[in-house]
Amino acid sequence: MRRRYSGRSDAMVKSAEGEQGFWPSYADMMSAVALILFFLMLLSYIQNLITGNNLQNTRELLEDTEVRLADTELELKETEDSLALTLKEVEDAEEQLSKVTIDLDAAKLTLAEKEDDLKAQDKLLSDQAALLQDQEEYMKAASEEIMALRGQMQTIAVLRLSILEQIRDSVVQVMGDASKVSIGENGNIVLSEGVFFDVGSSEIKAGAIPTLNQLIDVFQRFLSDPENTKYVDSIVISGHTDSTGTDENNRLLSTDRANAVLGYLLGNGGTKLQNYASYFCAAGYGETRPVADNETEEGRAQNRRIEISIILKDDSVMDIVDSYLDIEVPESVQSRARGTNAGN
Repeated sequence: MRRRYSGRSDAMVKSAEGEQGFWPSYADMMSAVALILFFLMLLSYIQNLITGNNLQNTRELLEDTEVRLADTELELKETEDSLALTLKEVEDAEEQLSKVTIDLDAAKLTLAEKEDDLKAQDKLLSDQAALLQDQEEYMKAASEEIMALRGQMQTIAVLRLSILEQIRDSVVQVMGDASKVSIGENGNIVLSEGVFFDVGSSEIKAGAIPTLNQLIDVFQRFLSDPENTKYVDSIVISGHTDSTGTDENNRLLSTDRANAVLGYLLGNGGTKLQNYASYFCAAGYGETRPVADNETEEGRAQNRRIEISIILKDDSVMDIVDSYLDIEVPESVQSRARGTNAGN
């Protein structure tokens, strides 16, 4: 369908029915312009719409980014705080590590000192073990010497007891009465007063002569053996009384009785004891050494007595002791003992 335009511009456009115009009409041109403007406006609107949507999206994205940025800043702050705390913990750990290192160094030093102490203890134990071994060897070597010395001491004890028993048995054999002679707790022969004397007298009775003669024979046999005399220092005849009478009278009576017995042994035995007179002596103790209660007659009778004591030489006993002390101690034992004492 074709539209026809008419107007005052006939000179410019010529139209006829059924004929196509060469130039578009004004209306058509304006329509075209309007349509173009419409399309341009539509495009602009669409562009603005798209731009607005993009801007909204951008704003939303920006807001979201700001939120995330704020969260990130918060996380960054928390991270910084955590890092600061971690750094503090690291510093504390380093300080603790430094203390531990110091303690460890001190422990190492203490351990080294203890190791040195242990080494010293091991050395001391080793030395003591060696000393103990040397001492054992010394004791083993000295055992025979000790047994020999013990035998000598026993010999002295047996010797003394033997002569005392001989005296006792000889007196009992002559008297036929064992009640008036005994070996006292002090190791002396104890003879009752009635064996030799009447009460209050220092004159030897006639009935005591056989007993005294028997004593002379016993002493002569005993002292004639050099193995016996080398141990004997003296043979003491001592007199004792009870508490009846004065102290002076009792002392004189006991002394006179002891001298009477000794005088008979040395003077009436011929030459039997003359060579051994230096071994004998007499002593009077009066009432000073009672063996029983002086308040009873039985006790006073026990206190009136003659005692025979055999005194051993101190030198003989000391020689045996010196022999024991002179046992040679191995030099290794002495030196180790000195070293141990110095260490202590």
